[in-house]
Amino acid sequence: MKILVVAATAAEVAQFGEKMPECARILVTGVGPIATAWAVADHLARHQYDVVIQAGVAGTFDSGLPLGTLVRVVADTYGDLGAEDHDNYLSVFDMGLLLPDDALHQQGMLPAPLHNTPTTGDMPQVTGITVSTVTGSVATVARRAAMGHCTESMEGAAFHYACLKAGVPFMQVRALSNYVTPRDRSSWKMKEAIIALNDWLIAYTTALCG
Repeated sequence: MKILVVAATAAEVAQFGEKMPECARILVTGVGPIATAWAVADHLARHQYDVVIQAGVAGTFDSGLPLGTLVRVVADTYGDLGAEDHDNYLSVFDMGLLLPDDALHQQGMLPAPLHNTPTTGDMPQVTGITVSTVTGSVATVARRAAMGHCTESMEGAAFHYACLKAGVPFMQVRALSNYVTPRDRSSWKMKEAIIALNDWLIAYTTALCG
């Protein structure tokens, strides 16, 4: 078993790096969809893995999930790829620049097929959006929440796209660090989310590696 753990920043997986099993490797991509897409695609063109895990923190639109909860993002999409039409947002699908079932997409989402990856037990399975600018205003919260997804990250859709193109089994696991509201870092639980994420990564990859 060969496992690649992908993270946007080294801090998100630092504890895992100290205790990871021999069959695992870490790839730190940098923040955002452009850096992620390039780093993952370039790495997978040169190396083979049995499973690739994107691990990181994320905001959530679901106030029913406690902060620190781990979720498996089974499909991700673009939260801000498109155009503004006065006060309205038009996605690339609204604009007809991409059809919802074009190429790697299914109904406008980039799926992470569950049948190709090991089980994560009773971890909630959710959908997410990927943005280049994290939500921080009342208007943006309302618009993005209306899209109906659970998580907001800066890398998920790019990671899904690169892995789908490479044909490698993959999963995206996020620890919820904050609720998506007008920006208020004092309410975030970043430390708790990172601890929960790393504890899970150590246990999960150790079990897979046998």
